[in-house]
Amino acid sequence: MKRQTLETDIAVDPHQERNGLIGVALRRLPMLDSFKVRDYRWVWLSSLFSMLAMNMQMLARVWIVMRLTEDSPMAVVYITMTFALPMMFVSLLGGALADRVPRRTMMIYGQGGNALLTLVVATLDITGAIQFWHLMAVGLVNGSLMAINMPSRQAILSDILPEGRLMNGIAMMNSAMNTTRIVGPALAGVLILWIGTYGVLYIVAGAYALSVLAVMALDAGRTPKASSGKGVGGDIRAGFEYVLASPTIMMLIVMAFVPVMFGMSYHVLLPVWARVSLDVQSSDLGVLMMTMGVGALVGTLALASLGNFRKRGAFLLVCCVAWGVSLAVFSQTTSYALAVPLLLFIGLVSAMYMSLNMTMLQLYASPEMRGRIMSIAMMTFGLMPLSAVPFGIIAEVYGPAFALMLSGALLAAFTVVFAARFPRFRAIA
Repeated sequence: MKRQTLETDIAVDPHQERNGLIGVALRRLPMLDSFKVRDYRWVWLSSLFSMLAMNMQMLARVWIVMRLTEDSPMAVVYITMTFALPMMFVSLLGGALADRVPRRTMMIYGQGGNALLTLVVATLDITGAIQFWHLMAVGLVNGSLMAINMPSRQAILSDILPEGRLMNGIAMMNSAMNTTRIVGPALAGVLILWIGTYGVLYIVAGAYALSVLAVMALDAGRTPKASSGKGVGGDIRAGFEYVLASPTIMMLIVMAFVPVMFGMSYHVLLPVWARVSLDVQSSDLGVLMMTMGVGALVGTLALASLGNFRKRGAFLLVCCVAWGVSLAVFSQTTSYALAVPLLLFIGLVSAMYMSLNMTMLQLYASPEMRGRIMSIAMMTFGLMPLSAVPFGIIAEVYGPAFALMLSGALLAAFTVVFAARFPRFRAIA
């Protein structure tokens, strides 16, 4: 793979540097390296507003659902599924469009559509006309818009950043996402008490609008990539053919799906595990869930500080094995004091793994294919809630501790088998 020179990686447009204390911070802190690039700052700010809006919206939507259905658990599951399922299928369309339509335009339309839909739901809520089917329908459209928007948002980073800064940029982008996972639900929960769910939704619509304004400030992503001359279906097929013909990309895609299949169960099973194993109250459960976000934030910041290093494939595998082993150990603890640091570590290694995997996919994909490669990787987000179903069934029969232990053990085992079967993966730079 062709590498850019060190001079290209380090060079920065003098017009993109800030003066004063902020400029000094950017120069001295390695984790802020990508912020030296003007367009990256705008993309990061747009993502911060977008992810904050999404996390606040999720809590407000669930609160409305519980109010309408008298706290029905299955109703909450259905609403979650309407948002996640489009990520499995519509993301392929989003990836093809990201490689043939200006990525800036895709991001503007995606976030603008979410703002308008949220305004509609807020208005239905404040007038008392909101019904469960409204939320189901809007959830499907919201998820579809997210699936169309995200491949462009990920792929545009490689348009903005030189190769030497890409890992730092993706890690810092994920740090923004993990920050909103901590702040968003807590902020929405407090605001619902003061201004109701409709008030929160109006704020969410405003955050989406701010995300659009930040994207409009971009210079990058204004022109489409060279047309392939094929239709959208042909572009999607070409994306899969490219993956099958590229061993490194194929291995990275496989290792994007393995943790989702076996390592994400704790997101769904944590509340019931905590009640059964630790007998926690709601406040302690809130701390455990916040701990996951804090660990993920620390992990992405740590990865952003590492800079470029060799043997990233081996590091990826180590993170995945550590994730599985720590999840298995965590499942068997009956001490709250021990559960907190273990959950912090799980959040840390899982976030480092996901950020590094996304970075390597972009580094090894050709520029004209990055949107489609990102869309295939983004399918994992739709698979996440579905992957928890078998472990939920196991938890019903054998208990949540056994289900989580099996989840972690399978993740570690599959990773070890993969590493033994494909030794060249360990040498990926």
